[in-house]
Amino acid sequence: MSFGYSNPYPSTRLPVFARNIVSTSHPLAAQAGLRILQQGGNAVDAAIAAAAAMTIVEPVSNGLGSDAFAILWDGQQLHGLNASGRAPQTWTPDYFRRKYGADALNPPKRGMDSVTVPGAVAGWVALSERFGKLPFADLLAPAIDIAERGYLMPVVVQQKWAAATPELQDLPGFAQNFLPWGRAPEVGELFKFTAAARGLRAIAGTKGAAFYGGEIAEAIVKFSAQNGGSHAVSDFANYKPEWVTPIAQDYRGHTLHEIPPNGQGITALIALGILAHFDLKSLPVDSTASQHLQIEAMKLAFADVYRYVAEPGKMEVTAAQLLDPAYLAQRAKLIDMKKAQDFGAGNPVKGGTIYLTAADESGMMVSFIQSNFMGFGSGCVEPTFGISLQNRGHGFTLDAKAANPANLVAPGQRPFHTIIPAFLTKNGQPVMSYGVMGANMQPQGHVQTLVRMLDYRQNPQTACDAPRWRYNAGLEINVEQQMRADTVAGLAALGHRMEVINDNYQDFGAGQFIWRMGDPAVEGYMAASDARRDGLAAGY
Repeated sequence: MSFGYSNPYPSTRLPVFARNIVSTSHPLAAQAGLRILQQGGNAVDAAIAAAAAMTIVEPVSNGLGSDAFAILWDGQQLHGLNASGRAPQTWTPDYFRRKYGADALNPPKRGMDSVTVPGAVAGWVALSERFGKLPFADLLAPAIDIAERGYLMPVVVQQKWAAATPELQDLPGFAQNFLPWGRAPEVGELFKFTAAARGLRAIAGTKGAAFYGGEIAEAIVKFSAQNGGSHAVSDFANYKPEWVTPIAQDYRGHTLHEIPPNGQGITALIALGILAHFDLKSLPVDSTASQHLQIEAMKLAFADVYRYVAEPGKMEVTAAQLLDPAYLAQRAKLIDMKKAQDFGAGNPVKGGTIYLTAADESGMMVSFIQSNFMGFGSGCVEPTFGISLQNRGHGFTLDAKAANPANLVAPGQRPFHTIIPAFLTKNGQPVMSYGVMGANMQPQGHVQTLVRMLDYRQNPQTACDAPRWRYNAGLEINVEQQMRADTVAGLAALGHRMEVINDNYQDFGAGQFIWRMGDPAVEGYMAASDARRDGLAAGY
């Protein structure tokens, strides 16, 4: 039977309640995490297993050549992990201008010259060594099984796969690995990724050492040289992820925590710090006024982030200065409730992606995100081990006089990063691990869903399902087709330049949420998974 997979009827998801729970954008990855929990693993073990599985079942968003970030509650305190990659030692502005012309503004969008050293695998190992319970190799077994036996292509992943194929089909290794019949797989077709299974086995057997200086690193370097890149084994061998202290912003009696720069998590904190100066709950939840206020706060936040955020050691201002309460109060005064504005950066100086979350009955909660950046990333796939490589290098600038010169490419530097996990606490205790994937939609999704939960008391699944807007640049925003017509008309009347988009997957992100309901061993958790993906929240 050949079924149609376009559903004309609304489909409602309900919250999931359990003491041990995993929420991801693919059901097989959620089940991989549960399998590890049932074997005696903890939430960190489950998150690693789910993350490994996601590289196989949603390669349109991530792969073994991804970067990653995590925030976790270990039962006592929060920890942050930055596993974003660094530039090869050969990368300078002159390196790219010699190859791509004097007028090049950024490293290329695709190809090996867009690939920084991938950090995700090192992130898995670091999390396992510090917080895991089970042997590292056990955590990759579900992903290896899925890669070798294959899985039936889901609806949303297939849509993005087919859409990316025309641009990427001629890039090195892409067709060999992702177009097994000379085309993208169809919905319901069996797809196997045996090369990635080899890669996972090598990673499992060496606790990641094969990737950072061993046979996988050597294979990637050889592949890079054959395809115009300049990576060296030493670039991989010298890579280490970084444990960091999350930055935070109080909002409505709670505290939101994000990974500090080089990522954009601070955008959500700035926006919330601005919104804290307004009585949002007095405005109807889906009204023009409520949405306008949130959009303007997000614009102000992005204006500063795009101007200042980069590798922390290169930034002109600190995260603390950007989050200074007096500065945010000053920025809040710029919002005009009667019109949309195009804001510039302030002066705070004084004088692509998958997201998953897991929690267990011991109280450990993990907020984890990994990404190849723009869909399949660089489009390059090392064929022996199935390493689909990110294109994070495209996030650098080549111009020392650019709007944010701190993001200038340099050997060993990390670029401005879009992927951000989030974590909510209250009075120093864990409340929710969550995230919303999707480029610059991520902080916008963090803010929109959190406002719905804290200001309007919508449960996580309802807040996740609600229609979203997305700020792009200037006065331009996109809104989902489900947004109320009177709200859309009201926003247009305020001067927002809008386009209503019918493709939720491409433009409005997708979230996963786990909210702690009380004692994890007694009441457990409530989880939500976004209907904009093929995902699942599952527990026991």
